[in-house]
Amino acid sequence: MLIRQVISKIVLLGVLLFLEACSAQSQLVEDEAQTVTKENLRYYLYYPEEYFEKPDEDFGLLLFLHGGGESGRELLHVKKNGPPKLLAEGKQFPFLILAPQNPHQKKWWNTQAVNQLLDSIVDTNRVDKKRIYLTGLSRGGSAAWEMATQYPTKFAAMAVVCGMAPVPYAHWIDKNMPIWVFHGDKDETISVEESDKMVEKLKEMNYDVIYTRYENVGHNAWDNAYTTDSLYTWMAKQKRIN
Repeated sequence: MLIRQVISKIVLLGVLLFLEACSAQSQLVEDEAQTVTKENLRYYLYYPEEYFEKPDEDFGLLLFLHGGGESGRELLHVKKNGPPKLLAEGKQFPFLILAPQNPHQKKWWNTQAVNQLLDSIVDTNRVDKKRIYLTGLSRGGSAAWEMATQYPTKFAAMAVVCGMAPVPYAHWIDKNMPIWVFHGDKDETISVEESDKMVEKLKEMNYDVIYTRYENVGHNAWDNAYTTDSLYTWMAKQKRIN
């Protein structure tokens, strides 16, 4: 009798374990869902004077991505730094400038939304698709690196100022796109090593890279970078070959 009870308990335990396993397996469901992410992007769009004087001509376009300090605030804060600041001070550029605003104060740029905005601006204006340029500072510099890896055939040239760099994905960037990197060696927000390692990696792979490493300059390397007139003449000369 005792043996039968033991056997019965063993069988019962086995059945319970089997049922439990079946129950766990039955909760694994295969399905799919289509998600849609919407973003409200306010922006400035600058047109050079020649755009209206030469209605049959296509122009280049520079996409500028600002830093974290201008995110989630009034749109006018975008004019604090970079090309929008220079425009507000009266500087003229030979190409259009698109300067969107990240609506989230404490979130990264939604680069997919930025790319959709860029495409819509290009499609509704006289923009030469072989002369689209990319630049960004700090958080916007990080987003510029991201866009260069995610949309490698879109841009003719890129300038990144003190951005975090995706070194493991450096090889995703189009080898035909020239790059200019700026960083201050005293940057305590985003270490200069971010740019050091990225530039080193790109040069190892024979990419066309210029590196301006400022001595005794902190995080605000953009003050020097965007007042470098040769940056814009260099950029305006670039054109995609495919």
